[in-house]
Amino acid sequence: MKPLTVIAATALFAGCAMAQDFNDRPPNAEGQTPAFANQTRAPALANIVMDREVVARGLEHPWGMAQLPDGSWLVTERPGRLRLVSPEGNLSDAIAGVPAVDALDQGGLLDVAIAQDFAQTRRVWLSFSERNAEDLTYTAVATGVLSDDASRLEDMRVIWRQTPYPSTLHYGSRLVFDGQGGLFVTTGERGGTDAPRFAQDLSTTLGKVVRIDPISGAPMGRPGVDGAMPEIWSWGHRNMQGATLGPDGALWTVEHGPMGGDELNRPEAGRNYGWPVVSYGEEYSGAKIGQGLTQKEGIEQPVYYWDPVIAPGGMTFYSGEMFPQLQGDLLVAGLQAGAVVRLKLGADGRVSGESRLLRDVGRVRDVAVAQDGAIMVLTDEQDGALIRATSGR
Repeated sequence: MKPLTVIAATALFAGCAMAQDFNDRPPNAEGQTPAFANQTRAPALANIVMDREVVARGLEHPWGMAQLPDGSWLVTERPGRLRLVSPEGNLSDAIAGVPAVDALDQGGLLDVAIAQDFAQTRRVWLSFSERNAEDLTYTAVATGVLSDDASRLEDMRVIWRQTPYPSTLHYGSRLVFDGQGGLFVTTGERGGTDAPRFAQDLSTTLGKVVRIDPISGAPMGRPGVDGAMPEIWSWGHRNMQGATLGPDGALWTVEHGPMGGDELNRPEAGRNYGWPVVSYGEEYSGAKIGQGLTQKEGIEQPVYYWDPVIAPGGMTFYSGEMFPQLQGDLLVAGLQAGAVVRLKLGADGRVSGESRLLRDVGRVRDVAVAQDGAIMVLTDEQDGALIRATSGR
């Protein structure tokens, strides 16, 4: 294909150019009190000057991305296509060999991850929604090898499947290597009126972080509870569509709440993160979630929450030279926020400040840091884009 036209535009987010007004709206859930200072609506951080360019357009609801050693990007499209975007903006045809996906509603081809030794092995992992012969759906993870010419995936095989459920919602589905030989997979509790209770049911993998062997799919969780499925790492999650390792080597996740109550968590093995027993949100009808609890003994508190929601997608910690003022900050894709949400963390691991970056690019589904320190975002649109943000210097 011909290279797509690269469009450059300057985003002048100087401190006085655009007010940080993202906390102007009142919360949906009334009468709730955070458990500690700055657990929500942390002080606004100063804005940052950024330039951006559209590297590639024509991506249909892109969901996940991974940069290859040569600087190109593998990008998933939810209808079931995996594409390669070259550093020059060339958008490949669909790469062959992708497993069949069930792309109804929130399903489809979701995350993509590559091996640390990709230059030697060319190994790739995909997460996606799949439908079985009983007409039930679930999150699945498959791995295979990208051909030398990047035109097809070879030897693809499914290594893990979530507990099946009759829904086309809340698949979760980020893939994160733990640096110790395991692969974290985030899952949703699958939505609907009955599904939330399964987030507390340790005989299912609905609403869980699971940890598996990335080649065999063998369980590597540590639930520490009799009768729990052995791949479970943590539970009580609603719909985790963002996950990453922090500078501390720990897993961090973000999940969608209902009306309010999007959460940032640092899940630990064998811990319960509450859904639907506790929540900083409310039902879409305005009713309470369960008994309306926000705290309960034996249930972990989120590090941070949003009400109104940001509708979080992918996330990453910034580590690069291009934006020294972002070093160590957490960047979260915000679909409802229409921005990249920046969180600064203190030495205690709690949030000390928040801001919104790239506030006019559209529904941000994923965010990543390029090899040169640029910030890359995917916009979740019918004509979605891969956008590169640079320092403007």
